[in-house]
Amino acid sequence: MSGTHRNRSPGTRRSLTRRGKLIAAGATVAVVAGVTIGYFALFPQTAPAFVRDTLQSVGLAGPEAGAPEATCPLTGEPVAGSDVPDRPALAIKIENAPEARPQAALNEADVVVEEPVEGGYTRFIAVFQCADSSRVGPVRSGRTTDPDYLRQLGPAVFGYAGGRKDVTQEVPAVGLVDVNYIIAADAYERDEARAAPHDLYTTTDALWRAARSEEGAPDPLFAYAAEWEGAAKRIRSAHLPFSGVSDVYWQWNGGKGAWLRSHGDVPHVLEGNERVSSANVVIQVVSVTDSDFLDSAGNPSPEVELTGSGKAYVLRDGTVIRGRWERESLKDVTTFVSKDGTEIELAPGRTWVELLPSWVAVELTRR
Repeated sequence: MSGTHRNRSPGTRRSLTRRGKLIAAGATVAVVAGVTIGYFALFPQTAPAFVRDTLQSVGLAGPEAGAPEATCPLTGEPVAGSDVPDRPALAIKIENAPEARPQAALNEADVVVEEPVEGGYTRFIAVFQCADSSRVGPVRSGRTTDPDYLRQLGPAVFGYAGGRKDVTQEVPAVGLVDVNYIIAADAYERDEARAAPHDLYTTTDALWRAARSEEGAPDPLFAYAAEWEGAAKRIRSAHLPFSGVSDVYWQWNGGKGAWLRSHGDVPHVLEGNERVSSANVVIQVVSVTDSDFLDSAGNPSPEVELTGSGKAYVLRDGTVIRGRWERESLKDVTTFVSKDGTEIELAPGRTWVELLPSWVAVELTRR
């Protein structure tokens, strides 16, 4: 049987075979590259930075192509730059005794959590991820509630002024990066103008550097939408009487498009005379019991139950949405659903979470 291939030497046949493989491989790479570029053109927010740059240079990504903007995971707002900061969430424990006011940085945090502590007082966990602050405080000690709440943020960084042994042991045990004052003293400083123990301050940059974490951004805690299409009622204010020293009011200000916070009839202001404000207030009604630990005044430290389910009130856009919170285990993210089971969507922006003891009545004033 005649044929050109039979007459070629083995070396020539090997060369042709190799060339054919290279051509086939090149065609395969071209097809894969085309499919990859096509995918990233449809979903540019998922592409690596160098691929997005290429797509934008040929007009396949960016606002002109209707590409969705990158959004901060803990606010739902567009990022200030082109990318979400490649860093974990940073939580910092802030005091709320009257002697600690005015505080710094609460209006710069992505999320703020208010929790009950001893003697009717409350304290805050200020959570940063997209935002930064050059002054945060006064920083105070942690409680068992903190790691239970924060572990839903993944390997978050936690800055606080120390705490009981069960707290300091639990923080790393649940995967948080511990940068408390004892471990990372250089990241904190004392303000000589403030009386101790209300004088400890830090910066977000100092704590992120002390953590040396290589983790990226956390998953979102909430769902977001520009408008809520479910059932809601218009309200003027919400009163959360934790106690006589923590008598919280949130009033809707339509001009500012935000909820403004007060203690009783006294506006809650920060350093610089800035009023505490938030796009959303999530009231999570929780079971609170007394632990065996007593503070120096003999007050028991509260234990907050953060799994299971309970009532929830979500304040956004001058309205309240009634529903429930659900969290099967501490490894899960808390979800908030309306009465018909639909996940409640928050307004893009800062969110305050109020961990309100179940015996405290929520008082809503209608508009």
